[in-house]
This record gives sequence, C-alpha cells and structure tokens, in this order.
Amino acid sequence: MEKLRDLAAIISDMQRGELVFPTSVNAALALQIALADPDCHDEGVTRRVLGEPVLAARAVALANAAVFRRHGAPAVTSARAAVARLGYRNLYSLAAAMVVRQFGARIRDKGLRERAEQLWKYSAHVAAIAYQVARHITRIDPDTALFAGIVHEAGNFYLLSQADQVPGLLEEMGARLGPVQEIVAREVLRKLQVPQAVAAAIISLRDGAISLPPSGLRDTLLLARHLCPVLSPVLAPQDDYLVRRADMAACLESFPDLAELLDIAAAEARSMGVALLA
Repeated sequence: MEKLRDLAAIISDMQRGELVFPTSVNAALALQIALADPDCHDEGVTRRVLGEPVLAARAVALANAAVFRRHGAPAVTSARAAVARLGYRNLYSLAAAMVVRQFGARIRDKGLRERAEQLWKYSAHVAAIAYQVARHITRIDPDTALFAGIVHEAGNFYLLSQADQVPGLLEEMGARLGPVQEIVAREVLRKLQVPQAVAAAIISLRDGAISLPPSGLRDTLLLARHLCPVLSPVLAPQDDYLVRRADMAACLESFPDLAELLDIAAAEARSMGVALLA
C-alpha cells in the first residue's frame, strides 16, 4: 500500500504539471523550443548547437549514422555541417533523444539501469524500422516516423527513473501498469512538447490494432514494434497485439523486400544507437 501511495503521489504531481527533468537536459530542451519557433533561423540553431559541446558532438555523430549518410556521402566533421545534413526536424529528434536518455543515465539501481539500456536499444530499433516502414510501406513522412519511434517510450523511461527512487514500484503495479503507462506517457510527451498528432499516435499504441493494409503514423509504429527484433523490458502484459496474426503475416508477404528492409533498419539502429549513447 505504501508503494501505491508513492505511485499516486507521482501521478498527482505529474498531472499538476510538476514533472521535473534533469538539469543536464536544459540545452536540449532549449534547442527544441527554438526549433519549434516559426521564426527560427539557421544561424541561431547552429549557435545553440555549437554552444553545448555534448549536443554538438551528438549532432555530428548522428549526422554520420547510417540512417543519414546515404549513397556514400562523406562524413561530416563539424557541428555546422551536421546541422545542415540533419535539418530542423532531425535536430528536434536528437534533442528529444537526449532528454529521454537522461532519464536512464541517472538510474543507480543496476537492474533498472540495465532495463533502461535495453529500452533504449528497443527504441532505437523501432525508430529505424519505423523510418523504413514509412518510406516503403505506409508512405508517410519518414522523419516524423523516426522521431515518433525515438520518443514513443519516453513515459516508460520516466517510470524507470521513478522506480529507482521507489524500489519495487514497477512490480507493485502489476495489472495497473498499463493505465499508469498511459497517464505518464501523456504528461511526459506534453512536457517534451511533442506535436499533438505524434503524441496521439503514441498514446493509441497500447490498445491499438493495425489496419490492413497498414497506413498512417500509428500503424507505422505498431508495425515497427511488431517487426522489432529487440524485446522491450517494460511492455504491459495486455500488449497482445504484438502476437503475430495470420492476416498480418499475409499482409507482410506482399512486401517481398521486407527482409532487406529489416536488415537496413538493423544497421541503422546500431549506428543511431551508438551515436546517441556514446
């Protein structure tokens, strides 16, 4: 009962807007706010990136990851060149990823820290697969799909960080985990200023069923999670849509290049994960 009271207090604080992010992500949050400004200019963005060494290093590393270095493009060696290659939307993804990663970085408990590392590997793979699914299957904007994949587990990263403060919290939740995940995800996505359309697609994943044929951002994420070779360490027991359905298998058979697509996504996930974890 004491842990449940702690959980109720956490949720109450979040719903009052008292969710507090680590001070180490201020630069990333400031970059997100700048990028969301319609009057944002290239020089201002570049100055923000150059003014934060960790952010600049991550931008260069991500710009050289396989997902952004196509057709034999040369490696970039400066933050200015990285900004030009990535573009505003992918810089926004980078900033969001840095915020999400910081939740896991401050976890002290070894077991929870390992779960956070596993959750990041899972998120990176889902993001890379979502990018390929968007390009070749659902035909939506792949950069949006990549961003959504990166942030779609932000709520669970926050829950892991809170479980580090309240040992046994996740185990105590049991069947309550799913609804709690949804409440926490809504508040974290709002704090991250994730666009409403993207946040709505993410929130609808828990009880979502893939349309056949798949279309739109929600289906892109559901399909990416369905195809992800890395297991999530925090999926709620009721996430049964991941069971491979016969009609889904038949649908995927209509994409003969699917195996190649997944191989590409796996390579991209590895390089993207290294860029953002290093």
